[in-house]
Amino acid sequence: MRIPAVKMPAVKSLRWLPHAAVAVAAVAAAWGGVDWWQAAHDDGMTRASARDSALQAGRTAVAGLTSLDYRQAAAGYQHWLDVSGGPLHDELAQGRQANLDRVAQAKTVTTGTVTDGAVTGLDAAGGTAELIVSVELVVTPEGGQAVEKHNRFKADLTRGPGGWLVAGLDQVPVEENS
Repeated sequence: MRIPAVKMPAVKSLRWLPHAAVAVAAVAAAWGGVDWWQAAHDDGMTRASARDSALQAGRTAVAGLTSLDYRQAAAGYQHWLDVSGGPLHDELAQGRQANLDRVAQAKTVTTGTVTDGAVTGLDAAGGTAELIVSVELVVTPEGGQAVEKHNRFKADLTRGPGGWLVAGLDQVPVEENS
C-alpha cells in the first residue's frame, strides 16, 4: 500500500521572517533609545531630583537645628554651624558663646523630630529652596518631666558645594485644636 505524498509549502516563502524580526528589533531598540535620551534630558526629572534632595537635606538639617543636649552643647552647636549657611550661620556663629551659656544654664535636652515637610519653592538653577516642616519637639529639663511641643518652621535653603544648607529658619504659628 502506498501512502500519497503530501506536498509541502515552498521554504522560500519563509525566508523573509528573520529579516523582519531583525527590523522589528532594530525599531524597538531605536524607540527605547529615544525614550531613554528624552528621560535623561527631561527638565522635570532634574527639577524633581533637586526638590527631593532639598527636602531630604532640609528635613535632616531642621531636625538637627531643633535638637541640643546641654551635656554635649559644644558638639551640638558645631552641628548647627555645619548645617547652616548664609545669614543663619552668621547669626549662630556670632552668638555662639552667649547661646552656649544659655543652654548650660537651662540644663535641658531638646530633641526635634521632623514629622512632615514639603518644598514650597525651588529655584534649582539659582540653588535656593523654601520648605515648611512640622517638628515634634521633646524638651526634657534636668531631673524633670519631658514636655512635648509641636511646631512648624519655614526654612530657606541655599545650595553650596557641600549640598543644601539652612540659611533661614522661622517658626510658623500653629493653631492648636481644642
